[in-house]
This record gives sequence, C-alpha cells and structure tokens, in this order.
Amino acid sequence: MTETSLKNTDLLAVSRSSLPFMMAWDGPRETLAFDGDGIRACLLALDKPIWVVRTDGRTGLTNAGSATPLADGRAPAVEALTYLPPTPLESLGNAGFRQHYGARYAYYTGAMANGIASVALVTALGKAGILASFGAAGMLPARLECAILEIKAALPDGPYAFNLINSPNEPALERAAAELYIQHGVRAVEASAYLDLTINLARYRLSGLRAEPDGKIVAENKVIAKLSRKEVARRFMQPAPADLINQLLVEGKISEEQARLAQEVPMADDVTVEADSGGHTDNRPLVCLMPAMLALRDEIQAKFNYPTPIRVGAAGGIGTPTAAAAAFAMGAAYVVTGSVNQACLEAGASEHTRRLLAQADMADVIMAPAADMFEMGVKVQVLKRGTMFGLRSSRLYELYSRFPSLEALPGVEREKLEKTIFRRPLEEIWADTVAFFSERDPRQIERANADPHQKMALVFRWYLGLSSRWSNTGEPGREMDYQVWCGPSMGSFNDWTRGTYLEAAENRRAVDVALHILTGCAYLQRLRTLNALGIESAAGLENYRPEKPLG
Repeated sequence: MTETSLKNTDLLAVSRSSLPFMMAWDGPRETLAFDGDGIRACLLALDKPIWVVRTDGRTGLTNAGSATPLADGRAPAVEALTYLPPTPLESLGNAGFRQHYGARYAYYTGAMANGIASVALVTALGKAGILASFGAAGMLPARLECAILEIKAALPDGPYAFNLINSPNEPALERAAAELYIQHGVRAVEASAYLDLTINLARYRLSGLRAEPDGKIVAENKVIAKLSRKEVARRFMQPAPADLINQLLVEGKISEEQARLAQEVPMADDVTVEADSGGHTDNRPLVCLMPAMLALRDEIQAKFNYPTPIRVGAAGGIGTPTAAAAAFAMGAAYVVTGSVNQACLEAGASEHTRRLLAQADMADVIMAPAADMFEMGVKVQVLKRGTMFGLRSSRLYELYSRFPSLEALPGVEREKLEKTIFRRPLEEIWADTVAFFSERDPRQIERANADPHQKMALVFRWYLGLSSRWSNTGEPGREMDYQVWCGPSMGSFNDWTRGTYLEAAENRRAVDVALHILTGCAYLQRLRTLNALGIESAAGLENYRPEKPLG
C-alpha cells in the first residue's frame, strides 16, 4: 500500500502498511462502517474485536468477520489492514490490583474528609464492583464506627476501603481509627497526608501479617499510600522501621512472628501518586511525578525482591477519559478520582456545594491553610468560585504568623475578624473551642492554656474546621465561608460534560461518572493503538462524549 494523506472527507486513513502481507476480509458487507457514527459504534463495542478494512479507496471498521491470506496474490474486494482484540473495561490497568481488592476495575475513588466520601458513595460504588475509600478524616470514633458497621453490612464481600489520615495535631483520632479498623476487620485503608510513618499506621499493617504453611507471607491488612513526595514513598515501599516494630512488640500489639514477618514486607501494597489534586496537595504535575515514582519502585524492588512488586497508581487531575488514558499510558497500575465524585449525588456535600462544583472552571481553585495542620503551614486546594473561604482563611494564617496571641491583635484587626469571619466575639469562639476539644482531645486545651499562640491557632482552626462542615450540611447564611476541597480536574470534567446530560448537577451519579471515564479511556486507547499501527484518525473521532447513563 502506498502512503496516503488524511483528507478532510476521510475519518480514517492509512499512513503506512499495517500488515506484512495482503489479507482478505470475509464477512457481511453491511457491518462495514465508514461514517462517524458507525466508526464510533465499532470503537465503543469494547467487548468485540475490531477489523480495519479498506475497499473502494475508503478505510473503515467492523466488529464482524475474519481475515484470510490470499494464496494467488490477487487483490481482495475488501482488504484487511489490521486487527484489534476486545478492550473490556476490566482490561485497563493492572489485573493484580483488581484481584487484590476484589474490585472489577483498576479504578478507585479517593477519600474526602468528614464523610464527603460518604457511606452512600462507598456502597453505591462497591455494589458496582468499584473500590471506594470512606472519608473518615476528622470524624469522632463513634461516628466512624457507625460508618464501618453500615458499609460492612451493605458490602459484606467488598470492595471498600477506609481512610487513615496522619493527624499530628490530634494523634488520638488516628489511633482510635486504626484501633477500630483492626477491631472490625477492615482489610483495606488509604493512608493519606503522611510525612512519615507512625506507630498507629504500623500497628494496623503489621497486626494483619501471617505466614501460610508453605511460607508465603500474607498481609491481611492492605495499605494504599497516597503521597506526592519521593522521600515519603521510599518509607512506604520499604519494610517497617525497626524502632516501630520493636515498640509494637514491647507493647504487645504484635506477635514475635509478626515482628519477624514485618521485615520482609513493604508498608504499602500500593502507592498512589497524588499530583495536582483537591485537598492536601503539593500541586505537582503528574507527567513529572509518575516516572520518578516508578523508577523509585523499581529501585526498591531490585533491593528487596518482593514476591509481588508494589503497584503505583495515579491521582490528581484525573477527571476525564483523556486524563485516565494518559495515566495508564505512563504506566499507572490504576487511576484514582476525587474532586469529580464530590459533585455526585451520593457525596456527603450539600446541594449548594454540588452546584458550585458543577460550574467550576479549571482556574477556579486556590490554596488555603489546612485545618488539621494549620500550625505547620500546610495547605489544601479548595474551590475559589462562589466562596471567600480561601482568602479569609489565608488572612487568618497571616495574622497567626505575625502575632503571638489573640490579645496582641490590633483592635481594628480583631474587630474585622469578629464582624466578617467569626461573626461573634472571639471569647465566645474560645468557649466553643473548649467544649469541642473537651470531648475530642482535652490535651489540646491544656496546651492552649499554657501557650497563647496555640490558643490563637485553636480559635482560628474553629473557622477552618466548621467551614467544611458548613459546606457539607449546607449551613444557611454561611455560603461565602464554605470550604470546598477541589482540584482543577473538576473544571476539566465540567468542560468535557458540557452539553451532555452530565452537565446538570442533579444527573451526576458516582457509578455513572466512573463508567463513563473508563469507557472513554478504553475508546481512546483503541484509537491510540490504531494510530500506532499506522491508521490515522480525524479530529472528530478524538472526543468521547457521555451521551446516556451507563450505571
């Protein structure tokens, strides 16, 4: 075949020979597709193979028929150029990930704190075979335990996971969560916001170790580490450090055998590379971060020779089929979505918040102080459009950095705070803070009474903590103070769905969103494979659109 150029009237064109010898296609001629709708239909028949054919100077597709070589060398009526096997959604990503968590797809939805990744969200996705992580961060133990019992009852065979978040300012919450997961047999956690390994995380991981009769080590308590720094990833990819193992052994939290086995398994089964995401993020680009993490994994694997290498997945910016396809092309074992799920009906967010998210553009985000790590200067990415939270919370951190105590605040500044942000005297806010931490962690009040700067931090954290709850519950009159965790993927999702039924906030369901992202990803993967084989596609075929509900 001679090289041809892609004409405006051609949807597919041959740039070079795809087969080393001529073959004939045999099958019903009515199944051949040359128009846009027909070609899209062939590409979207993911459970069927594709034949690329050429006849009468036109290149097209079909899901039917077969090809046979020509013995006499005569030109066939319909030439078979190349073949693609079926591409079911289950074929995307790493099969080991799906098997490990009992999930149908190499896709999971990340945790969003304070139950935004709700019981309803986790169970809806789980019933569709999609792994979802419950947003346990910030929850008191009693509420978390209720969520555990509800999800286990709804999904007795899974899949589901629970978030275990690093809580340097409230270690009692992290400890209580780990204990509840062990007590109730929660077999998968998503560990997030860790800067270093903690005793609570190590206890969860190591207390689930056992050896089978053949010597194989089984880690019943699975860990997905969500992170964005190589130095943190290295700690999760290696076995638990000796000091944590020894401490757990001395305290009677693990057995002698578990202490021995701990030296042979990594702290995480999977590492999720978190790029420019909502919530805690370093705003790093996935195209730079992913290769670095894969190289680190290979380095660690060469050293420890684990029977099953650690899988590396991609999160942050994943909100469209194109983003998911790019992540898989970079070597991601699985992909993770976050912000786009908060806009779904099952999320623990108010209707007002979901509508704000459905209107967001990619640039409608801003970095703001994190409530759980306020004193450390850690930031989270939040929605800027329709709320003043980003600017107001940043002003609080600026004042915290400049002044040693509430009493040191200039009168004008204090008056502005009480009028625009807190809407009450700071003395009343402190009284509420005392009542809150008396139940949650009384040591915080003891520290604040001894340190005026810490007292200031707790008062300011009152606003940061409640602002996310106001967003979740739809607190009337506080709309401009809603803290809505959001990354730029929300804007790209809105661009992709504009003009479709998913543009409307009331039509967004988590399972449907997941299946459309995966379906579009498989569609694009088929196109990319054709391109690699020398079949060029017109621009009109490049965009998969969600036309109707799938889930």
